[in-house]
Amino acid sequence: MTVTFLRTRPAELISEVTARTRLREGTTALEVEGLTDEDRVGALSGGVLPVAVGISDVEPIGWVVDPVEAVEMAGRGVAGWRMTVTHQGPRASILDAVARSAPAFLRTGRAAVADAASIVTLPGITTVVSVFVDTLDHALTALEDGAGDLLLRDWGIEQIGELREALGQVQLIERTALPVGVSVDAARGVLDGALFKAYLDQIDGSGAARPRTVWSPGKSVALPAPSARLSSEWADDCWVQGKAAISWRDAGLEVQEILGRSLEGLAPTRDELEALFKARGRDVEAIAWTADQLRIQAVGDTVTYVVNRNINYTNVCYFRCGFCAFSKGPRSLNLRGEPYLMEISEIVERSRQAWDRGATEVTLQGGIHPHFTGDFYVEVVEAIKADLPDIHIHGFTPLEVWQGAETLGVPVAEFLARLARSGLGTLPGTAAEVLDDRIRAHLCPDKIRTAQWAEVMFAAHEVGLRSTATLMFGHIDDPASWANHFEVIRTIQRRTGGFTEFVPLPFVHMGSPIYLRGRARPGPTWDEIVLVHAVARIAFDRLIPNIQASWVKLGLDGGARLLAAGCNDLGGTLMDETITRAAGAVHGQETSPRAFEQAISSIGRSPAQRNTIYEILAEAL
Repeated sequence: MTVTFLRTRPAELISEVTARTRLREGTTALEVEGLTDEDRVGALSGGVLPVAVGISDVEPIGWVVDPVEAVEMAGRGVAGWRMTVTHQGPRASILDAVARSAPAFLRTGRAAVADAASIVTLPGITTVVSVFVDTLDHALTALEDGAGDLLLRDWGIEQIGELREALGQVQLIERTALPVGVSVDAARGVLDGALFKAYLDQIDGSGAARPRTVWSPGKSVALPAPSARLSSEWADDCWVQGKAAISWRDAGLEVQEILGRSLEGLAPTRDELEALFKARGRDVEAIAWTADQLRIQAVGDTVTYVVNRNINYTNVCYFRCGFCAFSKGPRSLNLRGEPYLMEISEIVERSRQAWDRGATEVTLQGGIHPHFTGDFYVEVVEAIKADLPDIHIHGFTPLEVWQGAETLGVPVAEFLARLARSGLGTLPGTAAEVLDDRIRAHLCPDKIRTAQWAEVMFAAHEVGLRSTATLMFGHIDDPASWANHFEVIRTIQRRTGGFTEFVPLPFVHMGSPIYLRGRARPGPTWDEIVLVHAVARIAFDRLIPNIQASWVKLGLDGGARLLAAGCNDLGGTLMDETITRAAGAVHGQETSPRAFEQAISSIGRSPAQRNTIYEILAEAL
């Protein structure tokens, strides 16, 4: 069973100062009768969602309306998930309004919860009873009488923690002014730009309220998770000082059943992966614990890294991916940095510098320059190999491969075979972003689609080029799209076995165009990061042995924490990575083998240097 709650309160009018004050107190929504333009501007400027009480001329995030108004609004095409209907008037009128408008919530008083519950439990009704409660006893009584949503005024963090503990196995989830589970697609379709941005800033990938923290991927601030546990779902003392889950049996029943089967070697189905991605709190930690047991079975306690250099040879790109803060178009001189294109001789020189500093690999990735043909990629590989025959070239995303083959008018497999003959060693699995075309249509609309990405990977593996696989998450995606992405990777790997590792890449939002335009969330939450890494270990058990934590996105501290969630690799030293830093991250330019080894040893694991295909080159003494 799940119970939601909303921290809201009525207001006579809303100024920015009022909204910011309430937001600091934990409130995410303010309800106003006779909502004005000034109220809406004040609420949104202060980070709070405006809710209209009664039909209004000014557009709110949602409405609290009586039964007659609900029917009128439904007739105008207002989505039911934006409506709360008040429990007032004759029962027949209330039932008619609920049945016709399908509101998210039926709001009642504490004394009438049971009566309201008798309406929403009728066949064909999905509405949830919602009620204001002032004390823990009020909350528990309301839930016993049939409420499923609690409205909280003046509740502090500790009081909410007491409620969570009192509920035991009942899951407590904080929502925004909208119900949990509203898709970004649905919200995008009906909310104007200002409302959509304010809503996205408040939610996680499941549409629940984000934890209140200044941390996000790429920022140099303390991790939000307590030192003794992995989940940062709650901030009260009981949670922060409590003990983390230490067994798969610590999860709720649904998650527990999936984890138990996983430990027995039965891979979760696509739908079970989605269920795991929706986990919260203690379930997150039980999933991480299970992932770590599978990690021990697969690769033991060794944690690897590679000494490499990223060479981003151009930032000019004619594709317009909404998330990319790195690429520059011909009219973008006013943006951070100027457009550049390295000469092939400079790429070779940078490769030589990396080799002289102990690198075994150079990673080649860049924008798609409008003058590039497939010959450019081949010439780069041949030039590097002519100077450095023993260095491993890890290069060219499936998008670059697709574009290269297309410009030469040859099949993808033929172009990949030519790259392999020239000396290309492996392919990075980037340009995947999220392998779900529902998401790609808005995230990177002119980029290759899922089937084309998969076509490149099938072909690469078949000509003997192994590759990595990635997922960039935390923007406009959701658990359904993550599950779909994992299923694509599993389908390819079951046929070819060509993926060497899986690398989750948390979205860094600060400088990303799609976020700056108000069209994306501010990155994943910490718990979502834990989940994606841990579920990867579970989903790819016996398929992909290596799960990498990206220190570029999370810092070495963040990467080290994820070593307890199924990860066994921290990536590469990089030397000059610029793509993530262009998006606003403070991590990522370079680290050292010594820093890797200290981070790994600090948690009691054994560091080792590897090459690109995970052959161990040197173990730390």
